[in-house]
Amino acid sequence: MKTFTYAAVSPPDHGTPAMAFGKHIVRMMAANTGGSFGMLEAIVPPGEGPPLHVHAREDEFFRVLSGCFGFWCAGDYVELAEGGCIALPRGVPHRFRNIGETEGRLMAVVTPGGFEAFFPIIELCKPETPEQIASVAMDFGLTFLPDDDRKVA
Repeated sequence: MKTFTYAAVSPPDHGTPAMAFGKHIVRMMAANTGGSFGMLEAIVPPGEGPPLHVHAREDEFFRVLSGCFGFWCAGDYVELAEGGCIALPRGVPHRFRNIGETEGRLMAVVTPGGFEAFFPIIELCKPETPEQIASVAMDFGLTFLPDDDRKVA
């Protein structure tokens, strides 16, 4: 991995698209930041978002670029509109959902980097069953959890 001694740049309209669990655009890879972080954008249709999950390896930072999102982390729930930010710690169950009526966009930064490669790998491997998806996720330190509708509706 290249040492992070030069600026990592992602000009507008650049990035690597990944069509996996919706559309994601990888803006910076860990390889470009000496492993310090990775960054991606998520384009999320209304009512959509990932299931409850836990990251074993990285913390996540989200900034709402457009739309309105609900974030669940442990027992807390927060709604954020454009410009809002939230940091979610590793090892803590969390999820988010686009609670608006239009497509929303999130910028996500993971630290340390590496998880941003999850979406391109999913697109490449095309796992079809929950077991296949869980197997790829495990390689990234990601565990999907059963939703408790009372806490994460």
